[in-house]
Amino acid sequence: MRIVIPDDYQDCVRHLACFAKLEGHEVTVFNDTVHDRHALAERFRDAEAIVLTRERTAIDAALLDRLPQLRLISQTGRIAGHVDVAACRARGVAVADGRGSGAATAELTWALMLASRRHLVAEAVRLREGLWQGSLGQQLNGQRLGVWSYGRIGRQVAAYGRTFGMAVWVWGREDSTAAARADGFEVAPSRASFFADSDVISLHVRLNTQTRGIVTAHDLARMKPSALLVNTSRAELVAEGALAAALCAGRPGFAAVDVYESEPVLGAAHPLLALPQALCTPHLGYVERDNYERYFGMAFDNINAFARGQRVGFVD
Repeated sequence: MRIVIPDDYQDCVRHLACFAKLEGHEVTVFNDTVHDRHALAERFRDAEAIVLTRERTAIDAALLDRLPQLRLISQTGRIAGHVDVAACRARGVAVADGRGSGAATAELTWALMLASRRHLVAEAVRLREGLWQGSLGQQLNGQRLGVWSYGRIGRQVAAYGRTFGMAVWVWGREDSTAAARADGFEVAPSRASFFADSDVISLHVRLNTQTRGIVTAHDLARMKPSALLVNTSRAELVAEGALAAALCAGRPGFAAVDVYESEPVLGAAHPLLALPQALCTPHLGYVERDNYERYFGMAFDNINAFARGQRVGFVD
């Protein structure tokens, strides 16, 4: 099959061990991202299969109409709103996805909490500049960690919090809080208390039409001046512009984010990057070797199964 892999920012996919699974196929890899529909149509013109890296490229009906050769979209991770599955189905384009463990994102979430609370980046930079201690950090032990949504990643972060001696409580939908309670975690008495009384809040909510903007400016204004908001899930969970404005207003006092409304962010063109109280990383949560081997390995397996006429990992 003729396969196109867009959005490989780091030129790493062809160096993965699982890339050998595509031997015998004609593979084209692009190391940048374009959003213009005409440019995408040119890149995908001859593709029979496209391998998508998470939500970096959107596939809609108008683009599909310009891709008559396309037979399969093989997604790394879950399909979200970036692929019009109904339009694919109507045009005879199969869609397959895969699942990961979430461990890489949970680990990065914890690294961001530690780094923000202890000002690790700023202190490492000071030392390289010939300076010594310049801040007074704060330990996580004894603080209250609020985890919004006790799903695949949220439950791992909650377990880390327990191990580090934090008082962990959970907020989210009824099924989420029920699962947390069954595992021995406290459930916040109210949304207002969750934001007002947590020292650290970590978001692990899936983005959809119901959750877009679910964290409001009013929620953020309830947080302590010493509190930290961590977002390794999706930027759009927070109301547009609300986090930067809240940090400038002093509630919460800190943020650690790995996700942005439009990616990649180049030229430091995001308001959070101008704020010293925000620790920002370039969507590294799932960008980890073992995770990539797992995600891309499944995506490539789905292509090979499709080529053999087998229905594996299809989204119905």
